[in-house]
Amino acid sequence: MSFEILFVVYFAYGLAFFSLGLMLVLETTRNSSFEQKKLLMPLAIFGLLHGVHEWLQIFSLQNQQLNGTLPPWMDWFRLLLLFFSFIALWLYGWQAFQVAREHINPSTFFGLATLPPYMLFILIDVLYAFYQGEITPIRMTGGLVRYLLAVPGAAITSLGLRAGANRAKANHRQPLDTHLNWTAIGFALYSVTQLVVPKMGTLAASLINAEGFLQLTGIPIQVFRTITALVIAWNLFRAIQYLEQERQAELSSAQLARLESLEQQETMRRDLLRHIVRAQEEERARIARELHDEMAQTITAFTLDLGTLKQMNGPRSKSMPILARLQDLGKEMSQSMHQMVYDLRPAHLDDLGLLPALKYLADKDGPRLGLQIEFKTDGESRRIESLAETVLFRVAQESMTNIARHAKSKRAVIFLSYHAQEVRLEISDEGIGFDTEEKFIAPRGWGLAGMKERAESVGGKFEVSSEAEHGTRICVTIPIEQES
Repeated sequence: MSFEILFVVYFAYGLAFFSLGLMLVLETTRNSSFEQKKLLMPLAIFGLLHGVHEWLQIFSLQNQQLNGTLPPWMDWFRLLLLFFSFIALWLYGWQAFQVAREHINPSTFFGLATLPPYMLFILIDVLYAFYQGEITPIRMTGGLVRYLLAVPGAAITSLGLRAGANRAKANHRQPLDTHLNWTAIGFALYSVTQLVVPKMGTLAASLINAEGFLQLTGIPIQVFRTITALVIAWNLFRAIQYLEQERQAELSSAQLARLESLEQQETMRRDLLRHIVRAQEEERARIARELHDEMAQTITAFTLDLGTLKQMNGPRSKSMPILARLQDLGKEMSQSMHQMVYDLRPAHLDDLGLLPALKYLADKDGPRLGLQIEFKTDGESRRIESLAETVLFRVAQESMTNIARHAKSKRAVIFLSYHAQEVRLEISDEGIGFDTEEKFIAPRGWGLAGMKERAESVGGKFEVSSEAEHGTRICVTIPIEQES
């Protein structure tokens, strides 16, 4: 066979195994399992070293073609590469066999039982020929490497891959089992080709050798080894593709499960916020009722009794100034009590709805807070869910307080708009504004956080925008369904 054809054969042979090694190295970097990395790394080393060995063989053939000479150590170096590559193959095959041994076919043990007699025969045959002076040290070493490392190493690798294919089939991982089976077949054939060594003075090599194989078939043994290398590399590439797709599917499934978990947590958080807001408002309403029904009546009775006492003492009594002052204090306490009851739970909100309650807030709280509040509406007003009305009212109430305390503005606008599927509340001012990206240290920012949580408790959206010296705008949008 011409040098050009041999060049192509050795190049393809080396490329197949070197590519195999690179693929497996990349696979170990993507795989997070330490056991899988430990399993695949020896096979990757085998592919890389064996590929380099075959490319060095091209260099040797080229040198022969040019009638050049190579230093003696070059042959020993190539042999060393071959030795370590097959050691790595042995290690991979044994590990693969151990990992999947419960899926080994019982007939496989027959093959394992024949290995020790075969290896003993080869060892005696090669060493006897060497001591008889019929083969050189490098021929002896090369023969032992192929006979005792390559043949059994590839065979055990084939058995391990076959067991792995059985395990993949049992786990319904098709077509991984098919690719592993073909890889096992490739290594089995590769093991057989390693029996074909250059002719030398041993019994085994005199029966089966490269020269005799070439005469019998007309094709160098390297061609068959290249074909097995291509079969191995291609099917392992397809197996790695399957594993990558499997990892991507597992990752997508894990991400989907995580997303569902986050959605469940968000739903639980929203339900909890809703429950807290509802419980808070119920408690406010209870306290407001108790203040109105008990404390307010007590203060009213106290004020009336003071009036009666004033009439009994007459206008010139020395106690009249004290009684008048106590009566004024009683009136102030009564007014404060009514304001407290309103702040806790305004009756307008329960009796008349959100729109009148906000209008009353603008008319009554504006002067009290020193604000000129403009109240605007849009759309057809209607009653919505009680809790949603409460949330919008509390946001407006808290916003007015914040404007009075921090905005340094005397004007504010409340804009309530009704739409088919949502109601929108906007509160804006012309104050000093603030940096919305600033991290607020407690208790700063608690008001905004409370408004946001209230809006989210009813499935609403809370937005705040502000710019220094250009005021602040707060917007709450709540999806609604018109109550029948």
